[in-house]
Amino acid sequence: MKAQQDQLVIYNTLKGEKEPFVPIVAGRVGMYVCGPTLYSEPHMGNMRTFINFDLIYRYLLHLGFSVKYVRNITDAGHITNSAGQEVDSIGAAAKAEQLQSLEIVYKYAVKFQELQRIYNLLPPSIEPTATQHIQEQIEIIEQIIANGYAYEVNGSVYFDTRRYMQDFNYGILSGRKVDELENETRTLNAQDEKRFFADFALWKKANPDDMQIWRSPWGNGNPGWHIECTAMSTKYLGKQFDIHGGGMDLKFPHHEDEIAQSCGSFGCNPARYWMHANMLNVNGQKMSKSFGNYFLPKQILDGSTGLFDKSYSANVVRFFMMQAHYRSNLDFTQDALNAAEKGLSKLTDAIATLERIQPAAQSSFDVNMLVQSFYKAMNDDFNAPILVANLFEATRLINLVNDGKEHISSPDLALLKEKMTVFAYDVLGLQKEAAGSESRLAPVMELVLDLRGQARTNKDWTTSDQIRDGLAKAGIVVKDGKDGTTWS
Repeated sequence: MKAQQDQLVIYNTLKGEKEPFVPIVAGRVGMYVCGPTLYSEPHMGNMRTFINFDLIYRYLLHLGFSVKYVRNITDAGHITNSAGQEVDSIGAAAKAEQLQSLEIVYKYAVKFQELQRIYNLLPPSIEPTATQHIQEQIEIIEQIIANGYAYEVNGSVYFDTRRYMQDFNYGILSGRKVDELENETRTLNAQDEKRFFADFALWKKANPDDMQIWRSPWGNGNPGWHIECTAMSTKYLGKQFDIHGGGMDLKFPHHEDEIAQSCGSFGCNPARYWMHANMLNVNGQKMSKSFGNYFLPKQILDGSTGLFDKSYSANVVRFFMMQAHYRSNLDFTQDALNAAEKGLSKLTDAIATLERIQPAAQSSFDVNMLVQSFYKAMNDDFNAPILVANLFEATRLINLVNDGKEHISSPDLALLKEKMTVFAYDVLGLQKEAAGSESRLAPVMELVLDLRGQARTNKDWTTSDQIRDGLAKAGIVVKDGKDGTTWS
């Protein structure tokens, strides 16, 4: 796979362009991705980010890289949102549900692990939590202070952005200008403690009602939001590693401040390639509770979103997400999900058909070029939608071979079987349907179709159509033909 590794290019947010991927250590990749904050269940937009980086992880593994994939879990700290407000989200959720912080954290950790299993995410190499690394966070803060880029006030520690800007470029990742930020910044908690409006908290003095409190050289308190990722990424991957990823919403301030912290403590940007997955829309609008189009990853599986008139399997949802590039917006609509459901069925049927095809003496089309198109798509910044399009082209050719209109040799058939299976299941991360599931359903369907047949005989078209439409909503297609009724 060395040649394929050499052809991989990645869009680097830090440079604003695609670059050939050259890891720090040949054949090895260190990748850090910002994980969930355990104060609520991840929404579908969060899951899209995790699924996209699972795709990236899978393809790097397929190319033969040894990947150390670190994805953190935030279970402590003050979360600073884009409006600049400092909020202890875990503490707020615990109070709202009248639970202890640890109960909230464990509750949503279990839910997140279940979602990873349902959506077929490979587990990361290491999944560290913020509370396990308080000491590491304190040590990095001490180093930043020693280097002159932070100061302590009344038991809190702030990053000295103005001092930092004398030596480094604050805004190198996001392109944000400090004078523009000042116009956008609202009044912050403890703003009067800061020397400069753009300074951000590395450590916050404890409030009397805080539910999580740790000791530090500056007194009891909590770590800031950004410092945990600097501590955990550099602990497990080194002061500089290959890839840092996360959602587009984290580019500023979270990732910008991570860079500042690493430069302030170690003198270097922590990652060589910064990757950001884009957001998702629902029915043409940004997903938001205020728009009434917000839903959770399990709601689409049980049909309770209130936005779509049927449920969809995790396999269909994952395949649907592969229809858009990770840096592009993705729009959840009923029509698009239905198309993905049909497309997935065609793809998996074609892979199954490969097992039944009888090879010819020679191929009538270039199978090697077809397979290379799979790699070409993924080597171009993990372009999953182009890969899917090429898999559909392979599906078309497989069906033509099955109909006797094209031919494929035995070696080419073996190659196509291997690569179709690898790219559909190992790279895209689709799940193979459980063996025997259709045969177990057959007796039930025989009874249902018998009842529908009786309704048709009695010219009870309303009942007949209700059965057919109900089965369609469950993803079962009923076809009436001259030789009887079939289902799939």
